[in-house]
Amino acid sequence: MSDPRTTPSIFTRGAVDLSALRTPAPAPSRTDAPAAPGAPGGPPGAGGGGGATVIDVTEATFQSEVLERSLTTPVVIDFWAEWCQPCKQLSPILEKLAIEGAGSWVLAKVDVDTNPRLAQMFRVQGIPMVYAVVGGQPVDAFTGVVPEPQLRQWIDAVLKAGGVQPPAAAEDPRLVEADDALMVGDLDSAEQAYKKILAESPADAAAEAGLAHVALARRVVGVDPRAALADAAAKPDDVPVQLLAADVEVLSGLADQAYKRLVDLVRRTFGDEREEIRKHLLSLFTIAGPDDPAVASARRALASALF
Repeated sequence: MSDPRTTPSIFTRGAVDLSALRTPAPAPSRTDAPAAPGAPGGPPGAGGGGGATVIDVTEATFQSEVLERSLTTPVVIDFWAEWCQPCKQLSPILEKLAIEGAGSWVLAKVDVDTNPRLAQMFRVQGIPMVYAVVGGQPVDAFTGVVPEPQLRQWIDAVLKAGGVQPPAAAEDPRLVEADDALMVGDLDSAEQAYKKILAESPADAAAEAGLAHVALARRVVGVDPRAALADAAAKPDDVPVQLLAADVEVLSGLADQAYKRLVDLVRRTFGDEREEIRKHLLSLFTIAGPDDPAVASARRALASALF
């Protein structure tokens, strides 16, 4: 599925007309009385807590619980139905993120079977369908099940649109376990843990970086750093020797020197050797992450060397 933040918005076509909504009445909040899984008024797994607000919304309460509330707090509307199997995949993720959000945004759940006029007003043609409402106006929407990493990014964008700073993300216990294994040198366990995360969340940059770090650690097992660097100084055109020296430099906190070493080597090589060096350098970039200034600079230098 494409990133929901890049999906063309239906609101630019004037698709949603909310003028016919009635005067509101209070709605029950699940933060006050969390619903049990499968309880009436919510899909299986629905509930609230941890300072988050997860509410059931009807046509009668929509104005107060969504439009008026969105003037101060972004609201995410989840259109669902009990019979909808994809809804049972997406709704628990939304509820989990709402709990983590600690009240920075509100999750409003609308049962399309009991609120058909709301579904009609929002032109809901398939569910699950999710809308973001900020300042009393719908600002974005997507249909279908979205992977959790993309959903987190989408919600962060909604919060920023509402002038709300997204809360700091809690540490992922899966990453903590993998990182701990890496730190103590249990490379097999670390590799398995990172691969498991990537199987569940293919775009997880931290797991990608961890997996690349495992590969780096394996390459330098038993290597004498001083001897590796001295060997590289004596053999400037020996590709395996230069790659090992770059690995040593990255582990020694000299990543910018490692990047320069390999970019310069790219300039002096051709064919399969050049491609081997390029891939090795990209793996080192993965360890640092795309936001590292040294990586950004080295990427530009690599592009210049290649073209």
